[in-house]
Amino acid sequence: MIVVAIIGILSAVAYPAYQSYIVRANRSVATAHLLDVATRQQQYRLDARTFGSLSDIGMSTAPSEVSKHYAISVVGAPTATTFTIQAAPSGSQATNDAKCGTLSLDQTGAKSISGSGNAADCWGAR
Repeated sequence: MIVVAIIGILSAVAYPAYQSYIVRANRSVATAHLLDVATRQQQYRLDARTFGSLSDIGMSTAPSEVSKHYAISVVGAPTATTFTIQAAPSGSQATNDAKCGTLSLDQTGAKSISGSGNAADCWGAR
């Protein structure tokens, strides 16, 4: 009976920590993808003299590890001088990561979130 109690206590501590790790890992993949999209936007601008849509830059579909947890989109229409891309969480990621919410990145590299947390914490060291 003591062994069962010990296993129960360890499980009660380990499972929330595991869930938190999964949420952070999913967010990390999404932020890396947003940075990749921003890099492609800058490359596209060098050739076309304007920023483009996701299909213009060849990134209309996100990798499956990103699209399972986030919807990637360009906010509004990109112009010659501005763009904003965002990753909106979906499913369990939206429920478990309300602290960060939607991640956004613009042409200046400014990183923002829609949640109540700190953008620096949500974006990590990127």
